[in-house]
Amino acid sequence: MTKIRITQIKSKIGSTKRQKNTLEALGIKKMNNPIEHEATPQILGMVEKLRHLVKVEEI
Repeated sequence: MTKIRITQIKSKIGSTKRQKNTLEALGIKKMNNPIEHEATPQILGMVEKLRHLVKVEEI
């Protein structure tokens, strides 16, 4: 399975509570701090909901 690197590039201020909870569930604590995850359907679905806040790279 491929790995992806997720980096928050926009602030979560002004986001909905659900989006903030999704960022927390992914393990993103600060901006510009990359997190690596396996590219499972669950993780990709969470990233899709936050596509305006994060940058995704394949590793």
